[in-house]
Amino acid sequence: MLKYDMSSNIFDVENIRLDFPILDKTVNGKKLIYFDNAATSQTPKQVIDVISDYYLNYNSNIHRGVHFLSQQATELYEGAREKLKNHFNAKLNSEIIFTSGTTHSINIVSSGYSEILSEKDELIVSELEHHSNIVPWQILCEKTGSILKVIPMNDLGELELDKFDELLNENTKLVFVNHVSNALGTINPISEIISKAHKYGAKVLIDGAQASAHFKIDLQNLDVDYYVTSAHKLCGPTGVGMLYGKKELLEMLPPYQGGGEMIDQVTFEKTTYADLPHKFEAGTPNIAGCIAFGAAIDYINSIGLDKINSYENHLLQYATEKLNSIENIKIYGESDNKTSVISFNVKGIHPYDIGSILDKMGIAVRTGQHCAQPIMDFFKITGTLRISFAFYNTEKEIDFLIDTLRKAIKILS
Repeated sequence: MLKYDMSSNIFDVENIRLDFPILDKTVNGKKLIYFDNAATSQTPKQVIDVISDYYLNYNSNIHRGVHFLSQQATELYEGAREKLKNHFNAKLNSEIIFTSGTTHSINIVSSGYSEILSEKDELIVSELEHHSNIVPWQILCEKTGSILKVIPMNDLGELELDKFDELLNENTKLVFVNHVSNALGTINPISEIISKAHKYGAKVLIDGAQASAHFKIDLQNLDVDYYVTSAHKLCGPTGVGMLYGKKELLEMLPPYQGGGEMIDQVTFEKTTYADLPHKFEAGTPNIAGCIAFGAAIDYINSIGLDKINSYENHLLQYATEKLNSIENIKIYGESDNKTSVISFNVKGIHPYDIGSILDKMGIAVRTGQHCAQPIMDFFKITGTLRISFAFYNTEKEIDFLIDTLRKAIKILS
């Protein structure tokens, strides 16, 4: 974990905050404090301007158009794909598939394997997963008769890798794990998980939705088979995501949807499909959103993920120490290897009640199960309060949260 030096001028958070107009918004008469970044990050004006510029100057359908606007829109769209390829260090542009988000990306892969798996095959998921990385695989197992096994977690919110070793065997075909737990912030040891799975010939899908905004991802170095993420988690628009897959593995999967750009030749006797990446991009895509995804990558890189990671880790440590100073606070997920998410409860008080009071003071937090019911079941709780940080948050905001939280506890006790 990188240590952030508060005396250094390498990270000017107040200047960065000027890029996010929404941070000047007032909620219930109070200046907005946004601590729900694990649900969706805010969008800088540099990215908003790219969306506006597209509709003002380039709006057209892409590919196959001979006119100027279509060619310009196509160049911007494919340019965004190349930005993602370079940022995540994929080998080929064609290994980057634009989707509507992480959930869509996972479903493309799970649906494709319905024609590949059989009853004797086994799949492994972790107990730390978001529902989007559980339910598609359950549906797949219902269709194929394959067996779904679960890597258990411990009280620190970490996966028990010795149990993972026991689950792996020659029948294991797929392993899927999140890079970072959206509910707890735990950073999973995915390099080790990928290496172990590959020894048995299993393919690995990593849900990177909670990781890609916080630190650098090197797909080739990880040797991961599939990696998925969403633009709105890293300062981009909603409704856009990425599916990365090794070329030969994407070629092995059948198309997910039919029509539009995914075709090669269509006759009533037989239809042939386009090459990658268009094979999985049926219909008219979210062109403006994909271009803005590329702009979000540019914005993140203009700051630097190493600097972002260091600063966010500082905020995590600062907030954790402050929360632990409050009586009857219980933090869930206390791994030494985590990123900027804190889930907690106050003894005897429902998280929704506290969340409602925080909202009255302009503080946006998330309450509930965070689409991770198995984690809540493990801890035998109905839900938590979750605060999640981004690089535009500040110590001052955390101080106000802590003061307000103390007042809320006093009111509700």
